Amino acid sequence: MDLTYTEEEEDFRAGLRAWLAEVLPKLPGKPSPDDWPGRRAYDTAWQRTLYDAGYGEVHWDASPTRRLIFLEETEKAGAPYVGANFVGLLHAGPTIASEGTAEQRERWLPPMLRGDEVWCQGFSEPDAGSDLASLRTRAWRDGDDYVVSGSKIWTSHAEVADWCELLVRTTPVSADVPKHRGITWLALPMDAAGITVRPLRTLAGSAEFAEVFLDEVRVPVANRVGAENDGWRVTMVTLSFERGTAFVGEVVACRRLLGELARAARANGRWDDPVLRRGLGRLSAEFAALWRLTQWNVSEAQRTGGVPGVGGSVFKLRYSHARQELYDTAAQVLGPGALDLDEPWTRERLSSLSYTIAAGTSQIQRNIVAERILGLPKGR
Repeated sequence: MDLTYTEEEEDFRAGLRAWLAEVLPKLPGKPSPDDWPGRRAYDTAWQRTLYDAGYGEVHWDASPTRRLIFLEETEKAGAPYVGANFVGLLHAGPTIASEGTAEQRERWLPPMLRGDEVWCQGFSEPDAGSDLASLRTRAWRDGDDYVVSGSKIWTSHAEVADWCELLVRTTPVSADVPKHRGITWLALPMDAAGITVRPLRTLAGSAEFAEVFLDEVRVPVANRVGAENDGWRVTMVTLSFERGTAFVGEVVACRRLLGELARAARANGRWDDPVLRRGLGRLSAEFAALWRLTQWNVSEAQRTGGVPGVGGSVFKLRYSHARQELYDTAAQVLGPGALDLDEPWTRERLSSLSYTIAAGTSQIQRNIVAERILGLPKGR
């Protein structure tokens, strides 16, 4: 494990900082949080700016350490987040780069990097959320196509997506085929006939999630990533990126928020509360430790070929709870203002409630840590 940076990596950091300082003041204003077509246009325009400047490849062609530096510096500088295309850039893209054929990488990766195409994730189902392997969406082979029927839920940005990383069942569960087998990973074109997208409104009032209904949708066999019935293994690659590196920018943002909370508490007199001060101090130490854990995970990924390991589950487990504690503390600092849905902090607090469920529940993460790190027997 090496938590230091090489001279070359520090030169990359310095160049990135200088470039960000030059381009960020020239960006147009952000669209409304509820305007997803507008946000897609804004987010993909920023991705094109990165691509034209030579930073587009950082999501998967660069080393894990260089990717970490990129995410850290762009968040510190207040640059736009990957936003509407986070599934493509942080989940599907790295998976295709790792598991796809040369033809698939050539077809899908450049448009993601240029901001030309947006992806969503079709994993969870109404009866297969925490227990993802229980998914029921069926796909059967018909010549050069799979024919897909079923439904997905909590599909992020489906209403503005061009493609979907889709999990389907290609072999029914039986005595000889356990539920983790028989699953296949497909790239689904969202303009295919038979797809219905129904937006879902969240507690915060936004609609970045959707239900997706699939009625005999034809997907070319050439869109399969990995072998038929090997989708669970490919999915573990996707989830390792989702839990291992996708939250890097958010950790940096949380550390910045702590500083803002301390300043706000001093300004409104709440800093005199010793319990609040101890809470802010403990959270500062917590997120400093999470940042070190992130560096450790990235170091391990670099040593083992670029794919994050099970340390991502340790991070995801603790980060989810720490983020909720952070926004509970923010509510103490803000007082009645924490109830104003027009305030970004209020929306983020409501969003934080989902973190112990999204990207794998805390219960699932505890099972992974127990079985794969501690070597404890699997639960019955």
